[in-house]
Amino acid sequence: LNKPEWYLTQVLMWIGNHAKFLDDKIQPILDKAGSSVNAGLEFSRALVMLILEKLAVDIPCLLYDDALFCHLVDEVLLFERELYSVHGYLSSFPSCMHILSEESCFQRWLTVEKKFALQKMDSMLSSEAAWISQYKDITDVDEMKVPDCAETFMTLLLVITDRYKNLPTASRKLQFLGLQKELVDDFRIRLTQVMKEETRASLGFRYCAILNAVNYIATVLADWADNV
Repeated sequence: LNKPEWYLTQVLMWIGNHAKFLDDKIQPILDKAGSSVNAGLEFSRALVMLILEKLAVDIPCLLYDDALFCHLVDEVLLFERELYSVHGYLSSFPSCMHILSEESCFQRWLTVEKKFALQKMDSMLSSEAAWISQYKDITDVDEMKVPDCAETFMTLLLVITDRYKNLPTASRKLQFLGLQKELVDDFRIRLTQVMKEETRASLGFRYCAILNAVNYIATVLADWADNV
């Protein structure tokens, strides 16, 4: 259960290793017979169906072990990315994202995603470098004077989007968007709490860093507004 990458990688290897044989030897036979079947894609589809069967058995066994469940999700997302980008798998075919979208699995995914995001926010705001810009010594890069915590937070949101963007239904994507909105509001509250501690020094370093953070986050969210 702690090594889903073993069978996921094995399937990717089988797909890659058989591609030339299927294209050179099997596809011409299908073409000659007037069939519209793509040998390579059908081979991939059959192997993915085996993975779906395997996941359906494994997931209930690790649903409440955060470490194992998160590892499985991470490996499945990496597998999906390679399957589509390297092997040309079709979005209309069955995929692992359908298994991750099933109610019990999906709700668990949302829960652990939120848990680890909040832990990340705790660590980024308690870091000694939280209010310092990574690029403070490079003036042409650092026009907005973005503190490290704000940049890390927006990267966190971007990573979450990247993880859920291939979910098969809009309703599931919207649930993840709801999580992101919760995280933005949580971050806003945390910034407000820090700001209240700094009101006596409103021209101080940290107070200005908070204003820069808010400006940066608002600007990036506005840029993302075009992303459906």
